Amino acid sequence: MCQPAWAEARTQAVRLQALRELRRIRDRIDREHTRPLDVPGLAREAGLTAETLHRTFTRAYATTPYAFVTALRATRGETP
Repeated sequence: MCQPAWAEARTQAVRLQALRELRRIRDRIDREHTRPLDVPGLAREAGLTAETLHRTFTRAYATTPYAFVTALRATRGETP
C-alpha cells in the first residue's frame, strides 16, 4: 500500500521539475531576447503545449512570456 507521504513527495517532485523547466525557458528567453522567439517553439522545447507554457509561466512569474520578452527588450534599450 502506498503511504500518503509518498504521494505528497511525488507531487512536490513533479512541481519542482516543472519549475526547473520554466527556469530553463526563462533563462533561454533572457539569453536570446534579441532573436525572434515564439511561445509554441519554447513550449515544444519544454515538452508542453503553448497554452500550458503560457499558463504556468504566468503563474510562476506573474507575467506572460511575451510581456517578459518585451520588458527585457525595453530595459536593455533594444527594439523588437
